[in-house]
Amino acid sequence: MTGVLVMGAGSVGCFIGGLTQLAGVPVHFVGRPRVLTGLRKNGLRLTDQNGLDRRIPALDLRLHEQPPAGLKPDLVLLCVKSGATAEAATALGLTLPQGTPVVSLQNGVANAELARATVPQLHWHAGMVPFNIAELAPGHYHRGTDGSLAAEGRASDVALAAWQTALGRMGMKLHLHEDLAPVQWGKLLLNLNNPVNALSGRPLRAQLLERGYRRALAALQQEALDLLDAAQRPVAQLTPLPPRRLLQVLRLPTPLFRLVAARMLRIDDEARSSMADDLAVGRITEIDALCGEIVRLAQGLNRQAPLNARMQALVQAWPKRRRPHSPAELLRALGLT
Repeated sequence: MTGVLVMGAGSVGCFIGGLTQLAGVPVHFVGRPRVLTGLRKNGLRLTDQNGLDRRIPALDLRLHEQPPAGLKPDLVLLCVKSGATAEAATALGLTLPQGTPVVSLQNGVANAELARATVPQLHWHAGMVPFNIAELAPGHYHRGTDGSLAAEGRASDVALAAWQTALGRMGMKLHLHEDLAPVQWGKLLLNLNNPVNALSGRPLRAQLLERGYRRALAALQQEALDLLDAAQRPVAQLTPLPPRRLLQVLRLPTPLFRLVAARMLRIDDEARSSMADDLAVGRITEIDALCGEIVRLAQGLNRQAPLNARMQALVQAWPKRRRPHSPAELLRALGLT
């Protein structure tokens, strides 16, 4: 590959873009001033729970606040928050050659479709990032859970195949799917824990070891699964357990959950949801792309999704509260007693 552009150098963009550069591919990072300042001062450090610890010196990073004019990357990784998709797509459309492939590595299920409708002259691919990435310090990004990347495409897609090969040199798997929608819905179900984790104020592993928080997550997921079944939307299995079986495990008493879900709990103490980071610094969250997507799914069926709607409202009300919810408080707020 002759070059990759990361549009949205946040936690996901810096980690995956950094891996791509470590694999020998030139990478350009477009990000906000806060992130770029940290990278210019400290360089880029990537760590994970399996012992990865690699650095890219600041002088070796190509950093931009806007997509550079005249750049012709083989591939673009769209990593902005869901609410910025249309704006970022428009900026890319103004600078990139027609037909440039772009992979949306964003939460939710609708970003690639929205980007395609906004800028149809680029070649959009849906994507999925299964693991958690936390910013531990300016320029330092840590992957706290395992998993393989996925993208919509075929082995005949030259840019995707080349990126797949490059990531493989770094031990990162990328699976290509002709239809990524079942994978995206499976990831969205798992991402329904993001608001639970954010409102708990706890690291992911500590939050999952509290039965009350798990009950809240299971209720959100069950509501979503019932609606997906009614809409006849297939859901991929992204954990060792099928989605319906996972609901039963989440509801187990904690001593049993520890035993049955030992693999699920292979999360280091640094891991937390990106939504928790957003609430901590007052950024707009992606709750509309998660619980809001379930609410819209229900509306399309002339039904309701009261639990996901309440969770959406709780996250939106955080600026007034700014205090974590205990398990009991969260269950009461969702109407679960």
